[in-house]
Amino acid sequence: MIVCGALGRIGQELIRLIDESDDLTLAAAVDRAGGEGIVQRLSDYQGEADVLVDFSHHAAIWEIMDYCEARGIPAVIATTGHNPEEAARITEATTRIPVFHSANMSVGVALLARLVQQAAAIFRGCDVEIIEKHHNRKIDAPSGTALLLAEAVKKERPDSVYVHGRVGNAKREPNEIGIHALRMGSVVGEHEVIFSTDSQTITLSHSAHDRSLFAEGAIAAANFILDKPIGLYRMEQLLGE
Repeated sequence: MIVCGALGRIGQELIRLIDESDDLTLAAAVDRAGGEGIVQRLSDYQGEADVLVDFSHHAAIWEIMDYCEARGIPAVIATTGHNPEEAARITEATTRIPVFHSANMSVGVALLARLVQQAAAIFRGCDVEIIEKHHNRKIDAPSGTALLLAEAVKKERPDSVYVHGRVGNAKREPNEIGIHALRMGSVVGEHEVIFSTDSQTITLSHSAHDRSLFAEGAIAAANFILDKPIGLYRMEQLLGE
């Protein structure tokens, strides 16, 4: 397994799990910061590899996709914050190699998204608000997971519009999905989806206690994609199996 973003918090956790495993081997630890045992440029590694897992930076997607396509290596893209052009590059790559792409590598979050879609189908006229909490060093807002959950609602309510925070004088429109980002302390990740009618409120939530769950999910995704044909895969497929 090639690990991109090897010096990041989740990258380090992923490498720890690989080192402790009897079934996994670290092919290369890649990080632009460099250092002992670190490959600074992905293209410098041309050794054996079965799969690449990316926990680096969204802007690195061009280099990663070019590399995986050239070598025919399946890719697990776990980085968030991709702009439309970068997202399009991922989609393009899925026509040439197997790509597993998820804004959140937690199996629990995948289950949450499924439950959110079910709730949106049943309570079609309710107000929907999403609250996400992360540590104060997180760069992108709202989180990729919050958007993933909003998309789960939108599958049942395609006319929905996203409202990021609230300010000014305007009443809430029925088709809004409110998305609110909180950044504080060392919070690993908490997501809450609230469905509210005039008579009742249902709250679905997920809390990450340790970053190891993202590394564990990435390993599950890597094992899942190894024998898959060319195409795009997400946590829904992994959860289905």
